[in-house]
Amino acid sequence: MSRRREWLHAWAHRRDRLHERPVADFAYRVAVGVVGLAVLVVGIVAIPYPGPGWAILFLGLAILATEFYWAHRTLTFTRGRYNSTMAWFRRQGRWVQALGVVFTAAAVVATLWLVGAVGWSASLLGLDHPTLQSPVGLGA
Repeated sequence: MSRRREWLHAWAHRRDRLHERPVADFAYRVAVGVVGLAVLVVGIVAIPYPGPGWAILFLGLAILATEFYWAHRTLTFTRGRYNSTMAWFRRQGRWVQALGVVFTAAAVVATLWLVGAVGWSASLLGLDHPTLQSPVGLGA
């Protein structure tokens, strides 16, 4: 038996033993729920940005799926939709892919503007202008 299989078997055995202790079982499920939800929220926030937003989202769902069946179903559905959407996107022409890059860049710039990072960095360069200042972010 491989090391990974041994570890998974041992973990499953320990997890089964928690079912015998209702308070510990409940506390474990709450902890998994809190950690999984926190990771899921970070993933959702990170989706529009270049980088691992979707990977973080899938990790959060995978954490939740260890204890909650609804999360397992959601993970399976979301991963399937993500894979089919990315396959469609790869089949498209360069102009559609370029449009995707433009929309991603626009989402990043808009978010940075809303949190005040654009106005702050412009002020460092001496480019103070009212339109660069965020209506809701830092220094608003």
